[in-house]
Amino acid sequence: SGLKIYSLKNFFLNKETKETGRNFIENAKIKSVYGFTKTGIPCFADDSGICIEALKWGPGVHSKRFLNSFKDNGRCFDYIINLAKERNLFNAYFRTSISFTIKNNYHVVFEGTVKGKINKKISGKNGFGFDPIFVPDGSKKTFASMSLIEKNKISHRSIAILKLKSFL
Repeated sequence: SGLKIYSLKNFFLNKETKETGRNFIENAKIKSVYGFTKTGIPCFADDSGICIEALKWGPGVHSKRFLNSFKDNGRCFDYIINLAKERNLFNAYFRTSISFTIKNNYHVVFEGTVKGKINKKISGKNGFGFDPIFVPDGSKKTFASMSLIEKNKISHRSIAILKLKSFL
């Protein structure tokens, strides 16, 4: 595309800003504004998470904190799977919001969502986060059972990034 993309580390910025937003868009904006303010150049940032029907559509923006509140990922996944079975509520979706801050108080937001189900067992070694228990609609595999190429064809992040790329 001819664009050069830098990370905050290129500017010796190793400290991340706090995510205090109430939703994915607010958190993405907080991060993109931080990058723009620190560097003076247009900056994009994302916030992503999983929303699970059995958890009353949580953990949402608290996905990472929720996962880290368990002794290990397996215990978290077992908790979610058992709760989904108990409540017979398996619907879930991943959401990504990307905020592109172009100048002060000027942001463009791109979103991606993938609907799916909570799997009845942990499956797969690839990916990260909740990938071992999430099966996207139209697939029989969890995200963690897919190759990176397979996942990137349908993931929530890929959808949002393609929108950003098209905008650019």
